[in-house]
Amino acid sequence: MASEGGGRPHRRRETPKQPGHRPTEDRGGASFDPDETMQLKAGAPLPPDTTMQLKAVTPPRTGATGPERPDAALPPADATMQLRVVQPEMSGRRATRKKATQSSALTRVTAHFAPYAGKLAPYVRKLAPYARKLKPAYPRPGRDGWRRWVPSWRQWLGAVLASIGLSGTFLVIAYAATDIPENLNSYATQQDNVYFWSDGTPMARTGWVQRQAMPLKDIPVQVRWAVLAAENESFYTDPGISVKGLSRALWRTVGEGDTQGGSTITQQYVKNVYLTQNQTVGRKFTEAMIALKLDNKMSKDKILEGYLNTSWFGRGTYGIQRASQAYYGKDVSQLNASEAAFLASLLKGAGLYDPTLSKANHHRAVERWSWILDRMVKIGQLSPAERAKYKTFPEPLKQNPLYDTGKQSDYLVELASQYAKKSAHISDQQFDLGGYQIYTTFDRKREDALTDAVTKARKQAKQKHPDLVKTAHYGAASVAADGRILAVYGGPDHRRQGYNESNAATVPAGSAFLPFVYAAGLEHGVRKTRGGPATPVTPESVYDGNDGVPVTTPEGPYWDRSGKKVSAHNDGKRSYGQITLGQALARSVNTPFMQLGMDAGLTEVRRTAEAAGLLPSSIGPQVPALSLGNSTPSAIRMASGYATFAADGTHTEPYSVRRITRNGATVALRTPKPQRAVASSVARQVTEALAESVRIAHPEAVSASDQVAGKAGTTPDDTASWYVGTATSVSTAVVVYRMDLSKSLEPLELKGLDGTATNAVPYTIWSSAVRPLG
Repeated sequence: MASEGGGRPHRRRETPKQPGHRPTEDRGGASFDPDETMQLKAGAPLPPDTTMQLKAVTPPRTGATGPERPDAALPPADATMQLRVVQPEMSGRRATRKKATQSSALTRVTAHFAPYAGKLAPYVRKLAPYARKLKPAYPRPGRDGWRRWVPSWRQWLGAVLASIGLSGTFLVIAYAATDIPENLNSYATQQDNVYFWSDGTPMARTGWVQRQAMPLKDIPVQVRWAVLAAENESFYTDPGISVKGLSRALWRTVGEGDTQGGSTITQQYVKNVYLTQNQTVGRKFTEAMIALKLDNKMSKDKILEGYLNTSWFGRGTYGIQRASQAYYGKDVSQLNASEAAFLASLLKGAGLYDPTLSKANHHRAVERWSWILDRMVKIGQLSPAERAKYKTFPEPLKQNPLYDTGKQSDYLVELASQYAKKSAHISDQQFDLGGYQIYTTFDRKREDALTDAVTKARKQAKQKHPDLVKTAHYGAASVAADGRILAVYGGPDHRRQGYNESNAATVPAGSAFLPFVYAAGLEHGVRKTRGGPATPVTPESVYDGNDGVPVTTPEGPYWDRSGKKVSAHNDGKRSYGQITLGQALARSVNTPFMQLGMDAGLTEVRRTAEAAGLLPSSIGPQVPALSLGNSTPSAIRMASGYATFAADGTHTEPYSVRRITRNGATVALRTPKPQRAVASSVARQVTEALAESVRIAHPEAVSASDQVAGKAGTTPDDTASWYVGTATSVSTAVVVYRMDLSKSLEPLELKGLDGTATNAVPYTIWSSAVRPLG
């Protein structure tokens, strides 16, 4: 025999030679006697259970040379025998204990499974041959190269069948273990948002979130099918989930990080009323399991009814009935197929498809609306003849009529909600769910005083200028030195005019902008030569106050693009001669400040105005007219800018919300921090000049002890009239202007609507609003 196990054969005599015996020879030439014992000696110690193979070779038969062995005693040709290395036995008590422990453990396991083994034995015997065929053998025998490592078709089939079986088992167990929740989530039980005055008393309760559930029978069939065509046309035939859509959604969620779509209406309803809006694989799987179970327990009509009454349509509305009222001002029962198609488009994302929000939204809404109507025709729910009637997009109302109460507080609610969502990072959809308590900075007394003052001025304008009053606008706002917005006047009625006059950046500031030019000169000095050193400026610095003074640069006169020299003009073309800057501001002389802006640098003027609180988007072109107020700040921002001087040169961004809670839990809110805008000495010098301006313009109304500072503002083209002043650390800005909102945002000439120089309407409103407060 020849060894194939890696050992080296050694001979050992076991029996004496018989007479006439001749040793046999193997193929290698070595002689062995019959019945001779061989030992295999491994070159290195082998681990237990290592298998070695011995291949037996049949010796040639030569009857003449020796006794012939019977065939039964000889192994067949090329037969392989296996030798196994046995673990050496342990001796002593340790081995005995180990054997006893193993024996007892084996006995217990065997006894436990014995009854089951007996029952399963017949099936195991039947499956055993197939299992042996599927058992992987690596590397595969009879294959060369990389083919040795490729599983056979049987192994592939087994793996697929095993995966299907395990997946099916998992799904069956998951389905059985999933229960339909008994309690609805917050998405199905929205609450109102409550707004509070600065003293903690309730100011407004936004009731547009309240739900009005509509029975399915009261929702027109075309409205239902518009939604089904948009979201889930196979709703009445599917099992509650879409395997294709679910796979696509999981792929987008896991593979691409997207959180879009893939849900049937049943799944969306489950998400609306039972689960959270979190886009995760776990939530998606739970949604599918509940949808399957719900589809088996609830009728399709009930699911559709619930879906239509719980879905979000934007504009603070949940449910098709509220959406119909918000976008078209009528009940859902009065909608036609065209209007229903638009409302159905909002289910894809109201923030993207509300056409009143932007031109891009309008374009998307029209495309989606048209696609839904075509889809209704395709599925047989709208005739081609009726589809042909709907060629014009059904434009919705520009704002939600459910939002307005007709009170001035509507404008306050609008400001506070915008600030709350931005500063607390609350999405529109989350905010519309309600449950928030918004504690505002609005002072009830100041708000009433400001509203009364503007209302009185409106009534007087109606009597004196009946032909102008329809285009008249009055914006007003009060901002504290620490940034709190205390009061605003946004308009006569939010239901008729959603345009907030206190927050509109549409008309130029005019000469009310001069304090920012003055502050820039005091802060940065002036340069009379290009690139030369800055020369300090003080309130006593003298400038030419005459009318028509040419504006100069270090190189000479300033020429505009038409080739004309630019000159500065005073109000009424009045000349004042040489005048100090402090007196020029107190008397509102324009010409020194147009030149001061050029000397200090228009860039520095711009930076100073922005640092004081004006928005960069409202700053006018960087030309000499910048110093005379070609910028268009809102009343809120002008009041904030003057408040910076009252705050000793530190600016705090205006804010309208000081605290937010939701169901008692505090919501994180980013509150603005004060920042240095100008030096405190500069702020005091500006305030002194503004205080002198009040004493000069209104000596009878102000005593020496009053802490009042402010000035009027006019524009060269007479399109706006301002008064901005500070009293007891609260700055109030009032602007009067004319604008036909039905045509454009272009300011119109006032034509006397703002009163006279000695009895200006903005100052009258300002003093009426401030005086009662002390």
